[in-house]
Amino acid sequence: MKKVHPEFAYQSRELEGQIDGTLGDPPNRKNYNMMVDALVSEYAGGSGIDDVNLMAFALVDKIKFLDPKGLMREAADYAGSDPASVFAMAECTGEVGAAMYAAMTENYPELARQAIITAFLFKHQQRWEDDDQSLEQLGKNDEGDDDEMDDVAATDDFTQIFDGEGERE
Repeated sequence: MKKVHPEFAYQSRELEGQIDGTLGDPPNRKNYNMMVDALVSEYAGGSGIDDVNLMAFALVDKIKFLDPKGLMREAADYAGSDPASVFAMAECTGEVGAAMYAAMTENYPELARQAIITAFLFKHQQRWEDDDQSLEQLGKNDEGDDDEMDDVAATDDFTQIFDGEGERE
């Protein structure tokens, strides 16, 4: 298992939530396909929303990954350096898929790089692990040193400040 940049892990989880939400319960494949077709059409036409998850959503069913190891290496750095190297690690086939891929990579290179990696991570969740950001995990190495104030009671002088116009000595 390889660690990925926390933002890629977040985007992959968000993509999963969007896909699950679009499919619904029980899954409605017709609505899902209509959503994907609309996104693909927008991006293939050279427009579309500049959003990593929507772009990854459009890619997820159309994309083929040519260099999974390279994409895993790229997933360590969210900002990245050379989008063109990532573009060469994947492709979309078919007339509409290829047009969408070309338009995305030309019009939104940085975003397309992130969307390709997000789609890859979503489709290959067994290849990577997310950092556990749960409260239990975050508190695991906490020595409890922030609890020392719990044992100190407020003095009468201090509490009288907040009593208002009450009796004063």
